[in-house]
Amino acid sequence: MDNSRQQRTASEPILENIFLVGLMGAGKTSVGRLLAKHLGKDFHDCDQEIERVTGVKVPVIFEIEGEAGFRAREARMLAELVSRKNIVIATGGGVVLSATNRKLLADNGIVVYLRAATADLWARTRHNKNRPLLSTTDPFAKLEQLFAERDPLYREIADIIIDTGSQGLGTLAHQLERKILQLKTGAGEREDTPLRTG
Repeated sequence: MDNSRQQRTASEPILENIFLVGLMGAGKTSVGRLLAKHLGKDFHDCDQEIERVTGVKVPVIFEIEGEAGFRAREARMLAELVSRKNIVIATGGGVVLSATNRKLLADNGIVVYLRAATADLWARTRHNKNRPLLSTTDPFAKLEQLFAERDPLYREIADIIIDTGSQGLGTLAHQLERKILQLKTGAGEREDTPLRTG
């Protein structure tokens, strides 16, 4: 992390924005919605916002415009969302593939990486037909590939890393609230090593 991230004080309003990153099935939308409710913040799911604006589902965008077209839309939506205040955003799993997106997230709020084992992600996503990247002959292998590619990128910008495991949503949300409070009331600056639980 650069020094500007480490030197922010806990009183800065930028810390009021919380961005959830992680692979598909990690629980970003479910945990994010609950966290926003607990903290009195507005919640937005980046993929759902794209669907709202375009009027079509993400798989349709992939089919018509390809992944590159979807990523361009995703980047524009993210730039618009992060400019808001006092929000919780559940990002798409591939948002971190763009260095510009990673900087936007890192510079505008607390980044939380919801980390889950590939087997857990597979159990949560295998019956979901709204996952275009898993429309392959071996979706589990694809998940393993995505994890290997993206885990370092999530870690690069994460202020907090929570291993979700088999914990319930309520437990995860409460753990996350506690970690955010620790981050904001610590020594007045962010930690070099992300906080972990689980």
